[in-house]
Amino acid sequence: MEHEVRLAGPADFADLPAIEDSADPMFAPLGIVFPPGPTVVEQLTGTDAEILVAGDPPVGFAAVGRVDGAAHLEQISVRGDLVGRGIGVRLLKAVLDRAAAAGSPGVSLLTFRDVPWNGPWYARHGFAELPEERWGPGLRAHWDAEIEAGLHDLGPRVVMWAPSA
Repeated sequence: MEHEVRLAGPADFADLPAIEDSADPMFAPLGIVFPPGPTVVEQLTGTDAEILVAGDPPVGFAAVGRVDGAAHLEQISVRGDLVGRGIGVRLLKAVLDRAAAAGSPGVSLLTFRDVPWNGPWYARHGFAELPEERWGPGLRAHWDAEIEAGLHDLGPRVVMWAPSA
């Protein structure tokens, strides 16, 4: 089934937190249980983040902001029962294409280093670990905020980068 990727419209936002939450049980067998609180997409509501959705109604989304003068993938989520069907790949390709079209030098993100559908998945799609000496102040602030929120207690995290093509 094809799920067209498009910019989110006002009617899409109500469905997005449930999509993000639906993937959380996949992390439990790895010992990763996220603390209660607002979802990433709820935290980004009202900011200048660009939200792309796959499908109508949405079955996945990508939230992209700007950090240190480049696109920054804040979150990519696919409905838990549809994982593994290429929806995330289509969303990621759209993020990379839009970043390049907008003149961004690349796309950064923070993710779990060892979770198969996180760090290794992004590596298969052109991302590589960004050495700490290349982090700008915005990436450093994101890293520090994750530490404060307890994400680093759940497993090793990494900053990754894919240059624009």
